[in-house]
Amino acid sequence: MLGCVIHGAGDLRVAELPEPEPGPGEALVAVRHGGVCGSDLHYWRHGGVGDFRLREPMVLGHEVVGTVVSYGSGATGPAPGTAVAVHPATPCGHCPECSDGRPNVCRDTRYLGSAARFPHVQGAFAGRIAVPAGQVRALPEGLGLRRAALAEPLSVALHAVRRAGAVSGGHVLVTGAGPIGCLVVAAAKAAGATRVTAADPVPEALRYAAVAGADALVRADDPADAGWPDEVDVAVEASGVAAGLDTCLRRVRRGGVVVQLGMLPPGRSPFAGNLLVSREIELRGAFRFSAEFDDALELLAARGEFDGLVSAVVPVGEAADAFALAADRTRSCKVLLEFGD
Repeated sequence: MLGCVIHGAGDLRVAELPEPEPGPGEALVAVRHGGVCGSDLHYWRHGGVGDFRLREPMVLGHEVVGTVVSYGSGATGPAPGTAVAVHPATPCGHCPECSDGRPNVCRDTRYLGSAARFPHVQGAFAGRIAVPAGQVRALPEGLGLRRAALAEPLSVALHAVRRAGAVSGGHVLVTGAGPIGCLVVAAAKAAGATRVTAADPVPEALRYAAVAGADALVRADDPADAGWPDEVDVAVEASGVAAGLDTCLRRVRRGGVVVQLGMLPPGRSPFAGNLLVSREIELRGAFRFSAEFDDALELLAARGEFDGLVSAVVPVGEAADAFALAADRTRSCKVLLEFGD
């Protein structure tokens, strides 16, 4: 079977990989689509994500959907042939964070396609993968595999909005209109936000934010843009750059909430900390997700506008082109790799 293996910065290879056999408690899934994530692009461009650096070749990918093939001993789940999405995280279940109901920040988790630990956790950009059966979710009725491939990034967005607290009836600013930022727009609207403003320096990205439901679009590189709100109730920073965080802190109201979702560069990042004090702003981090995965599948099944965020579906054999397309924000939002028939 074909798989996408990253060997270092700029060194992505499509290689023949051995087909796995499901072990005890595992499900074997034939992958159909895999979404190219910002973290995949970081591994490809820079050889790492934040503080997580490549130390050995690693199969990329954690946003995958497909069909169940079979199960290992002792495993049960959706019947073979069922269309499924794969939750990419395996938390340890017994650390303080897991015990506190926050498995998304588990200190010993295993996450598909992540270099956070060594040996790395191999990812899911392959024709078939063996995963713990409990991570397999049957798709809700009416949800096709193409749209379901957005379940993992939408879960990230739902978690970020929930970290903000109540947004119903409020005005939410989202800085960064990449795939995650656009899905934060959709998640905020689904949570009842009355108005969502999306900011990004790339006009094409803002058009995708409009597809996701943004009420106002602002050029992030133009402080004189008439669309800038005087203040918002909640701001979600989804660009991963310090300038976006600065914008959020300066635009959120006194006593408001800022959620840092985008992964900032490694090392120190300057920010307007004095505003946290003088305005009593709450700055909260958001990392991955947990139970939101099931909610994301239900939301995807209910709303067809998500289809407009999938820019292209590219065969795995052309993975290099897919990554180049996904990295070009003037030409794409979410790019999917296609495996099998």
